[in-house]
Amino acid sequence: MKIAVDAMGGDYAPAAVIEGAVQALRDFSDIEELFLVGDETQLRREIARHGTPDPRAIVVHASQVVLMEDSAVEGIRRKKDSSISRAVDLVKEGKAQAVVSAGHTGAAVAATTIKLRTLEGIERPGIATVLPTEHNFTVLIDAGANIDAKPIHLLQYAIMGSVYSHDMLGYEKPRIGLMSIGQEDVKGNELTKETFKLLERSNLNFAGNIEGHDVFEGKVEVIVCDGFIGNVVLKTSESLAKALFHWLKTELKSNLLHMTGAALSNGAFKAIYHKTDPDESGGAPLLGINGVCIIGHGASSPKAIRNAIRVARESICTHLTNHIVEQVRINHERIRSQNG
Repeated sequence: MKIAVDAMGGDYAPAAVIEGAVQALRDFSDIEELFLVGDETQLRREIARHGTPDPRAIVVHASQVVLMEDSAVEGIRRKKDSSISRAVDLVKEGKAQAVVSAGHTGAAVAATTIKLRTLEGIERPGIATVLPTEHNFTVLIDAGANIDAKPIHLLQYAIMGSVYSHDMLGYEKPRIGLMSIGQEDVKGNELTKETFKLLERSNLNFAGNIEGHDVFEGKVEVIVCDGFIGNVVLKTSESLAKALFHWLKTELKSNLLHMTGAALSNGAFKAIYHKTDPDESGGAPLLGINGVCIIGHGASSPKAIRNAIRVARESICTHLTNHIVEQVRINHERIRSQNG
């Protein structure tokens, strides 16, 4: 398989991106070519720091970078030689099957949507992120790609999230929950009320509305919401997890008794940290585009980049996009037949 990496995207690029890419090449022998897109001089210097270059690492020069202060769409239009644009071009031209970026999220969404277009039956792409629950994991979609969603978009997110949960996480028939302010179908705004009706008519395993306190209880395998709500939930959850570990660390170091207890519980603490560490998931897939796009954290470490490449690789292997197209077709036909 062949994967393109926006090597200039991220707070610690290109050093962290190159180190993560080198790790991925060492770990995944089935990657035939890994295109590293960015300033050639900087990239070759970083690659040289890791010893003899892997021949599968191919540097593709790009003279520009879409910065965080740039407007997403304008950044793509004005900076045609940006690293994210050139990386997406490789997928568009059939030279790569996936693109990975930890840079400007809006630019990655804009570039892939404009250049690759959306899949048949999908109007807007959505970012799917995996969150830990009490017992396993759940998929939250949309986590920030589309903040002005319509009911049909949320239905499509539910379908894509269900396919992702099945193909990537192994759930046979994922339960779908619609994020709202109450479990009753009359609760919520017009968006959630209309989406509820569509989900009821779909062939999905719709479990009804869920509330904020249900997110980490494992009641559903897929949580559906618009990108505004999803991004707030995601960022708040990450911030809370970070704060909790900081509070624990402070308290456990406060006296000898606490320090002794911490030493005895070290394995449990490590297991929880591993489960909540965003670097483990690496990146979130942008579902609904005609290709594979994995979006990483801006603060992605080499480990996160390595795992983002892993997720891209797994998405290619499972033929995820084909399964999404098929399920969207089935559901649209079902709803159309019900309308008579």
